[in-house]
Amino acid sequence: MEKGTENIAIAFGFVLREQRTKAGLSQEKLALECGLDRTYISLLERGQRQPTLSTLFRLAKILDVDPSVIVQSIASRISDA
Repeated sequence: MEKGTENIAIAFGFVLREQRTKAGLSQEKLALECGLDRTYISLLERGQRQPTLSTLFRLAKILDVDPSVIVQSIASRISDA
């Protein structure tokens, strides 16, 4: 992964984990609700995979957060780094 892309993936993973725990969901429960595999959620949270736009929207819906909040949180983490 390219360095800038890697930073985005890591920031997304941090934000996803933060939102998931805030929602009180396990990786398993989030995966089940989104129709994804738990290992994929784990890979996302570790910054080893990046979601498609449709996956980002599904995750946001289950986490009960606007997708723009997730994107803004990622942008904030990147600019603070």
